[in-house]
Amino acid sequence: MTSFKPFNKAGALAAAAFACLFAAACNNGSHATDEGKIDPDSATKMIVKKAPLWAEMLKHDTGWIGADGIYAVSLTGKETSDTAGAAGSMFWFSDCIYGTIEADTLKKGWGMGHNSVGMFTGGRPDPSKITFYHGDANKDKTASMFEPKTPNTKPGDYYWLGDGVFNHAMDSTIYITAYRIRNVPGRVFPFEEVGVAYIAIPKGSKPPFKDQRQIDAPLFVNDPGAHTMFGTCLMPNTKGAEAPNPDGYIYVYGVKSPNNQLVVARVKDSEFEDFTKWGFWDGANWGTDIRKCAGILEHVSNEMSVSFMNDGTGRVIATYQYDSNKPDIYVAVGASPKGPFFPPKKVWHTPEIYEDIDFYTYNAKAYPHLSAPGELLISYNVNAFDFERKMTMHPHHLRPRFITVKY
Repeated sequence: MTSFKPFNKAGALAAAAFACLFAAACNNGSHATDEGKIDPDSATKMIVKKAPLWAEMLKHDTGWIGADGIYAVSLTGKETSDTAGAAGSMFWFSDCIYGTIEADTLKKGWGMGHNSVGMFTGGRPDPSKITFYHGDANKDKTASMFEPKTPNTKPGDYYWLGDGVFNHAMDSTIYITAYRIRNVPGRVFPFEEVGVAYIAIPKGSKPPFKDQRQIDAPLFVNDPGAHTMFGTCLMPNTKGAEAPNPDGYIYVYGVKSPNNQLVVARVKDSEFEDFTKWGFWDGANWGTDIRKCAGILEHVSNEMSVSFMNDGTGRVIATYQYDSNKPDIYVAVGASPKGPFFPPKKVWHTPEIYEDIDFYTYNAKAYPHLSAPGELLISYNVNAFDFERKMTMHPHHLRPRFITVKY
């Protein structure tokens, strides 16, 4: 039987706490009445359904058996609906579980890695068409695919992954946001995010991506009462992405405290690595000061999506979970990539929270290139507060679930 690195309880607690901690930081100063400002009624003329085949595709009994964070990019770079095709997609995950499940029981010797990749062919869910990769298994059976190697990296730092983009203007490089995390023993949540980097994967590169580059990015602010971190979602408004009215910019979204405010920056696709060329929306102009970025939508999740709608107007649709880890998924239509946004609509209440007293859900997001026209495929994460014990009791719970929203 394959042996795995022993489970690190502190790491698991950090994983389970990340969404909660970031949401708490961003909600500093919020009031109980805030939720009343949003229409609590679910959408009534939108068709919302479970998409169990996508969840089943990520259900495995040996090796890679689960993860929480999930993002994906089309390997053609097209962001329009139903365009995955034969080229397929690249998924990436954070805090991944490796082990063996027999008779619905997780056997001893399981372990956790910080991130992994899944290469998927086609556009329809099929367990036989996704292959999982992580770091050097000869050194560590739970080794992460991406380890921090930037000038700002300190010993012991590791990556949790944010969104990414296929950049046609930079020779089809895939850029993945990487949040640099550092453990801090003795805290209730024994970790902290200390920086942002971009992992640049060249055209045609295959796992384990030995030709990757890593770039420190000045997209993280941790001022008192004003925590800001970019990379929550990226949206290319380019011809290569088949955007409806391309302007040549990549829009990069982040979350700012208080109240989990969505903020946005933009940069020309050909200048993505030149951070002096990035502009931050301050409510009136694209400025150069990250600290002046203005909120365009409140109570979002620190993993989410903003994508173009299929109506050809250039409008966008934000998909997120209320305050990161509340059990309600919302969508909000925006007039442009920088808003303004119309009032959000609740489209789903996650039923998994009732399967066990410790289960919670968080960080919903959409995948336009895997969605049917006029529809959104949406994932959300499932986790447990009593992580180690519930992982043993319910070994298949730690994996994304999916729904579709037809609008």
